[in-house]
Amino acid sequence: MTSRLRWLAFGALFACAAPSLAFLSSRAAPVYSALTAHEWGTFTSVAGTDGGAVEWCPLTGSTDLPSFVEHFRNAGFKRGLRGTVRMETPVVYFYAPTEETVSVKVNFAKGVITEWYPHASRVEPNANLWDLSLYHERVDGSIAWDAVTLTPNQTAELPNDKQENHYYTARQTTSTPLRVKTPTGDQYEKFLFYRGVSAFSVPIAAKLAAGNKVLVENRSSQPIPYAILFERRGEKVGYRIAEALPSGPGSAGILPSSAEIADRSASLALDPPELIATIDSLAYDLEGILIAQGLYQNEAQAMVQTWRDSWFEEGSRLLYIVPREFVDKVLPLTIKPAPLDTARVFVGRLELVTPRTQEAVARAFAEHDQSALDKYGRFLDPILTTMINHAQSAAKAREYRKDLNLYYASLLR
Repeated sequence: MTSRLRWLAFGALFACAAPSLAFLSSRAAPVYSALTAHEWGTFTSVAGTDGGAVEWCPLTGSTDLPSFVEHFRNAGFKRGLRGTVRMETPVVYFYAPTEETVSVKVNFAKGVITEWYPHASRVEPNANLWDLSLYHERVDGSIAWDAVTLTPNQTAELPNDKQENHYYTARQTTSTPLRVKTPTGDQYEKFLFYRGVSAFSVPIAAKLAAGNKVLVENRSSQPIPYAILFERRGEKVGYRIAEALPSGPGSAGILPSSAEIADRSASLALDPPELIATIDSLAYDLEGILIAQGLYQNEAQAMVQTWRDSWFEEGSRLLYIVPREFVDKVLPLTIKPAPLDTARVFVGRLELVTPRTQEAVARAFAEHDQSALDKYGRFLDPILTTMINHAQSAAKAREYRKDLNLYYASLLR
């Protein structure tokens, strides 16, 4: 072969190979950091008549956060903010072998971020929000920290307002301390913290059925690993654990239609729990479930202890593990550079307005028993709304509406 022919053959071979080389280049693996990221949080909702999450005002009442936590700049809007989900205390832990700086962004489908710490680079939307229903406003929120420095040997003192608060329980882990620079100085913490409210449909439904059973439906396209039916009346508690509630055929969006729900739902009827258990036994079982989903033991313990008083308070509710795919869809998390491993474990809480709960609330209002009403706190709004909608007479409906107005008036004091 002549020199000219050899060059032509080489050129043809290169031309054929070039697209493959370009394809391989475009599919190059992302650059990963050596760090690990773990996150836990809670989606809190209230079940309506059909079992699905209803719209309510989840931000009523006094704050349960330390004074240094930052809030949406129009904090007054929160009292009137209505949605289906209160996203509570997601915390993101990092485990870094050496000092490293990362950027973090969280998007929130059909929602807004309402509280956070440390100081964020951006929180959107940044427009004024007053008496807003997230059903009617098409809002997608987000929060971003552009530069979070992870320092394994950091010894700086963490903020503390010297008052007892369950926020501090989340620090009881071996996570790497972090630092965020702000216009007023550096802020230190052991995690990134944020909260919000949204109007997305939760992946599960629970409604009362004959025989005091609770019919639980998986409305998502992914299996729900665990669901726990819990009830507390005074000092008596009970719970039932259901494993691996399967999904139906097909795939679900964030807001599936009623027809899609009917086609895909996988249901399970749970008997009411006997009130013979203990809070400690449930806490132990729940910690094991959280570890099985990917949390470290001290993270699972921190999560349960953070929410122990709230999850296990008076009333009836369904606690469940939110499928990871669902979390990633409604709450996309981006960390750059990407960690080698990321775990995200969210517990869903679906409050049930049972006849026993309605009777207890009606009795407390009739007897002006404020301590009994305080047990139901922010859930009094949806409980009384349910009682109004199911009142057996117009007189009873007026009575419950008066109670609801009294509750609203108490929030303004």
